[in-house]
Amino acid sequence: MASREMLALVDWHLLLLFMSLFMVNAAVAKSGLLDHMVSELGMAGVSLSNPATLFGVTTVLSNLVSNVPAVMLLLPTTGHGLAGPILALASTLAGNLLIVGSIANIIVVDQASRLGVVIDWKTHAKVGVPVTLATLAIAAAWLAMIA
Repeated sequence: MASREMLALVDWHLLLLFMSLFMVNAAVAKSGLLDHMVSELGMAGVSLSNPATLFGVTTVLSNLVSNVPAVMLLLPTTGHGLAGPILALASTLAGNLLIVGSIANIIVVDQASRLGVVIDWKTHAKVGVPVTLATLAIAAAWLAMIA
């Protein structure tokens, strides 16, 4: 296959989105905004070293900035021994809640639309919300047992 044909298969819009997410993350971290936000949370009594809090914050942030960038933002701020499993579980499972919760969701929705299958927010939410809530509850219960 010629390189021109291979490059024509690249989804440049998606690649640009993914790169942009990482650039925004780097800018937030370098600007001190992340440290400021963690400090403000701490003053409000919300500590990311608390496993339950980290689980909740990861769940919310995963649906605001997507799951991989959320983990990249939160990982340096955690100090708990279970931070890795908590971040992995919460971000992966929370990524199913909304279409923007995971780049994989965006890819699937885009590919489906190219085949004439429309998956809108409401359609996704009919499955995504109950599945996400159920799996997050199971993961939270498991983490509570081992913590």
